[in-house]
Amino acid sequence: MLHRGQESTDGSGGGELTVPMAWLYAEYIADELLRTGDLMPPTSFEFRAGRDALALTIFLADTGGELSGIRVVSQLDTWLSLTAYDQPWEDWVRERMARLAAETAESGGPSPDLDLAAAAWRWLEETELLAPDLDAVPGGGPVIGEDDGPKVWTPAWRLGLPLGHLAIHLF
Repeated sequence: MLHRGQESTDGSGGGELTVPMAWLYAEYIADELLRTGDLMPPTSFEFRAGRDALALTIFLADTGGELSGIRVVSQLDTWLSLTAYDQPWEDWVRERMARLAAETAESGGPSPDLDLAAAAWRWLEETELLAPDLDAVPGGGPVIGEDDGPKVWTPAWRLGLPLGHLAIHLF
C-alpha cells in the first residue's frame, strides 16, 4: 500500500511515477460523504466546493501520513470539529499548507499530493459562487423561495465548508 511520499513504478521502464495516493484517497472519502448526504447534484460547482473543502480537511488532518490505512468512522469527529462554523478553518488550512510546503522543500522530493491539495485550495479561494446571503435581513415582504432571497458572491470554500460539515453529520 502506498502512503504519502512513496513512489510507484509505472511499469514502462521509463522511470518512476509518484502517485498522489493520500490526496486521491482524501478526495474519494469526501466524494463518498457528499454523495451519501445527497445534498447537491454531483455535477454542480457547489458539490465540487464541498468535495474540495472536505478533501482538504481530510488530507491536512492526516498529520501521521496514515490516511490510506485509517478507518473513516474513527476520524469523523475530528473532521466534524475542524469544519464547524465557529472554527478558523481558512487559517488552519493556510498554516497546514505552509507547514507541508516547508517539509517538502526540506526533503527536496516531489509532492504530487501537496500539488493537488494546493490546486484545490487555489480553486476554493479564487472561485466565487453566487449563494444566499445569510447575513442579510429581509427588508419588507416575506421571501417566497430561496431563489427570491438576497444573493452574494462568496469564495467557494465558504459555501463548500458547511456542505462538507453537513455531509459528515448525515453520514
